[in-house]
Amino acid sequence: MKSDFIGLYFTVDDFLLTIAIMAGVMLILFILLLVNMGKTRKIRKKYEAFMQGKNAESLEDTLILRLQQVEELLENEKQNREDIQLITDSLKSTFQKIGMVKYDAFHEMGGKLSFSLALLDQKNDGFIINAMHSREGCYTYIKEILNGNSIIVLAEEEKEALAIAMGEENKKEE
Repeated sequence: MKSDFIGLYFTVDDFLLTIAIMAGVMLILFILLLVNMGKTRKIRKKYEAFMQGKNAESLEDTLILRLQQVEELLENEKQNREDIQLITDSLKSTFQKIGMVKYDAFHEMGGKLSFSLALLDQKNDGFIINAMHSREGCYTYIKEILNGNSIIVLAEEEKEALAIAMGEENKKEE
């Protein structure tokens, strides 16, 4: 038996075959739908477990907190850099180099009670204090040092203290 439908001729067998094929395709699609629903359920469970934080906190709250902490750390790091630069700049003008020589100024005292003390900054600017101890008293002198040199003539002990402060005492021994 043939059917005439808009110029196409189908037999009942063709019609049944078409229905069977469509039913098979629908069965395959239904199976795929069930598989997809199962996978979606597993993903949803993983997502919900992931979003649960300790004590029922959500992951979003934890992430927001961590981002705020990172911002605070960045601000603190910037402040620390500024503070370190300020300290570094301040250290350039502090006394960093020290040299001291003890000696017996008048050879009758029987001890090394006199001394020369050199205090220098990073640029070898500073001063030398020379304290000479005698029976009559202690006399203290100060001499300015600019760029490792003095305008006033230095005594041997003062030169030695200056060399120690500038790190040149080892060079003289070699």
